[in-house]
Amino acid sequence: MSNHVYKLLELTGSSSVSMEDAVSTAIAKAHETVRNIQWFTVTETRGQVIDGKVAHWQVSLKIGFTLD
Repeated sequence: MSNHVYKLLELTGSSSVSMEDAVSTAIAKAHETVRNIQWFTVTETRGQVIDGKVAHWQVSLKIGFTLD
């Protein structure tokens, strides 16, 4: 196994569907410009409530990627 150096990037994804969709949206967008994404950690979860129901999710996360 080789040694790696990782860099962290903090993102916030949003979705009206689910927390998982908010995470996937953030990672998919980052993947457009960031190479070698290896892992993520959810750091915060927020939501909007309308009429007693969850209307929107916001999930902050850190993604780790290896440097070339």
